[in-house]
Amino acid sequence: MNAPRQRWWSKLRQPQQSSTLVIYAALAGNFMVALTKLGAALWTGSSAMLSESIHSAVDMGNELLLLYGMRRAERKPDHDHPVGYGREVYFWSFVVAVLIFTLGAGMSMYEGVRHILQPTPIESARVSYLVLLASAVFEGGSWVLTLNRFKGKKRYSELFAEFRRSKDPPTFIVLLEDTAAILGLAVAFIGIWCSVYFEQPAFDGIASIVIGLILAATAAMLARETKGLLIGERAHQQVQDSIVKLVTAMDGVVGGNGLVTVHLAPHQILAALSVEFEDDLRTPQIEALVIAMEARIRERHPEVVVLFIKPQTAGRYQALWNATDSTG
Repeated sequence: MNAPRQRWWSKLRQPQQSSTLVIYAALAGNFMVALTKLGAALWTGSSAMLSESIHSAVDMGNELLLLYGMRRAERKPDHDHPVGYGREVYFWSFVVAVLIFTLGAGMSMYEGVRHILQPTPIESARVSYLVLLASAVFEGGSWVLTLNRFKGKKRYSELFAEFRRSKDPPTFIVLLEDTAAILGLAVAFIGIWCSVYFEQPAFDGIASIVIGLILAATAAMLARETKGLLIGERAHQQVQDSIVKLVTAMDGVVGGNGLVTVHLAPHQILAALSVEFEDDLRTPQIEALVIAMEARIRERHPEVVVLFIKPQTAGRYQALWNATDSTG
């Protein structure tokens, strides 16, 4: 691989490495949390604590699937997949959403109902409290790291809009998982405390059901966002505007007629650009301009891994779009 291409590839991999760091941090935290929660559930007989241990185990499996998907997405294009395997990360992110719903939410609600129908008093509640406190420390550390990675320089009021706009499922999946985990810890604490204070074990089962509902809501949000990415979403408007501006500023270009983009992966974009060149340019000059455009676009936006540039007049471009609209 030559030096310019090495620089381009290193730029492309930097955001990917940042997302991987977030997942590894969450995986380490969930491993410690799952062990402590399971031990506390077996010791105390708490249904909510057992649901929380299931929740953490499912989160660990999800993070391993995300790492697998990200690794698969890095494979180079081949004959059968000419634009690469980038969307594998979107597929496995959707699988994660399904697993959160089926395993996390389903088993938590089942365990809660079972505990309500067959209530068992909680033993050694202090053990549960200590485990919940330790879990909150582990989960909180992972949550802060992921939130800072996801938030960047944006304000907190902009986070929900950024979640809707984000093309990086591994990061926002971990953030939502950690948020759901912290909420689940609070619910488990309330359920255990109410069970002990009122001497009603059913409160523990109710807490388990509430944890299941939190996980179901989280899964629904993740499924909605990852489905859109799996189908295909365009690049951010700032990226599109930047590409058009780079092209139209070049000598010999009359204007950019239109740009179509789609995300192949969080940091991989396919772009198709229609450009009108000056009429007096010859074919070798147009070819040289196209090569210069590709170099300029990829230098500014290394995430553009597939680029098509079509010489076309504005009138012809508009006629084709009008024909497409009338047949659609």
